[in-house]
Amino acid sequence: MNKINTILKRRNNLLGNNLPTFYENPIHLVKGKGVWVWDNDGKKYLDCYNNVPHVGHCHPEVVKAITDQASLLNTHTRYLHEGILDYVEKLTATLEKNLNTAIMTCTGSESNDIAIRMAEAVTGSKGIIATDHTYHGNTALVSQLSRTNPPGEGYMNNIKHIPAPDSYRPLGGVSGVPHSENFANELEKAIIDLQKKNIGFSCLIICPFFANEGFPQLADDWLSPTQRIVKKYNGIIIADEVQPGFGRMGSHMWAHQMMKINPDIVTVGKPMANGHPVGAVITSTDIMNSFRNSFKYFNTFGGNPVSCAAAMEVLKIIERESLMVNALEVGKYALNELKKLSLRHEIIGDVRGRGLFFGAEMVLDKKTKAPAKEITNEIVNKMRENGVLLSSSGIHNNTLKIRPSMQFSKKNTDLLISTLDNVLKKINI
Repeated sequence: MNKINTILKRRNNLLGNNLPTFYENPIHLVKGKGVWVWDNDGKKYLDCYNNVPHVGHCHPEVVKAITDQASLLNTHTRYLHEGILDYVEKLTATLEKNLNTAIMTCTGSESNDIAIRMAEAVTGSKGIIATDHTYHGNTALVSQLSRTNPPGEGYMNNIKHIPAPDSYRPLGGVSGVPHSENFANELEKAIIDLQKKNIGFSCLIICPFFANEGFPQLADDWLSPTQRIVKKYNGIIIADEVQPGFGRMGSHMWAHQMMKINPDIVTVGKPMANGHPVGAVITSTDIMNSFRNSFKYFNTFGGNPVSCAAAMEVLKIIERESLMVNALEVGKYALNELKKLSLRHEIIGDVRGRGLFFGAEMVLDKKTKAPAKEITNEIVNKMRENGVLLSSSGIHNNTLKIRPSMQFSKKNTDLLISTLDNVLKKINI
């Protein structure tokens, strides 16, 4: 622990106070491989949370792609290189035909910032709508979208928030179609309010899986009324696929495909290059050209040859190792095991998820559905002590968030479930 305290003190001195860390007792990691990480004392942890190493920590083929390209050339896109073109061709081939152009960035935050400016260029309006429990990044613009981490300077008057969907406690008290329609109605109210203020409606930005909202269990056509309302008012749909994208859902490459919507812009980041800082904004030729004519945008590091080589290798590995099939099969198995666990533990109120993105909502009482936020935090920390890393999220921050690398197996799932079972048996509820 002395080593940890020394590092924390150095962090505070060199990086500033209040820099977040996971867990009450932070972990000093020194090595990763596949679904595992090791701390400075040699303790091994099953990583059930970190989606950045999408195809596994230190995947040798990604490491080789980075090394080979870094040994040959790395520069920016004002010089011509084919790596960015090859990658964008392969990336856009996984999407709808109209989504055929891209801007490469370094982060999801940058991607969402650009996407919002694209929407402004196309619509001529500035009104932006997001849910009230989301996260889309930390630039000055996209930080305005978060209600859970409010910007210090307050909110701009062109930002509107609508209630996040909650399948466990649905808006209006009824699930299914009424829940879906109620969400769309709240969206329409927000649009009308923006119009009354002469701001106008530019875009709705959502994660199609509502990952930070606690990934509610929604029907595949749940967003159809939402899409209808956006188009009724000539707005743009931005699908933030940073968390659920790249095959994590198992059944589909992208969450918006699973949810049967057709976004105008798709943003990606975190898992694109297995830890190398890569992001992208994907859209149609018309929207791209409107943006290019309105903004003189250039990104020094976005789309550099090394990043593109790493990102390309990730796409190839997803195909080569059949990781979407794995996500679908292991995800179904994990949900089933979690549901069995919920029969033995009253604290598990709801189990939900898709593919390799799943979890369970913790409650004090299954009848009242009272959130068990503090106990959830205790569970997360106890799991860490027992060698399993996961986190929590959701509207009440009482939902275990499990989002491992795409190599996660049924054997890994068994360890996760057995550890959680043991932890829950010892928790004082």
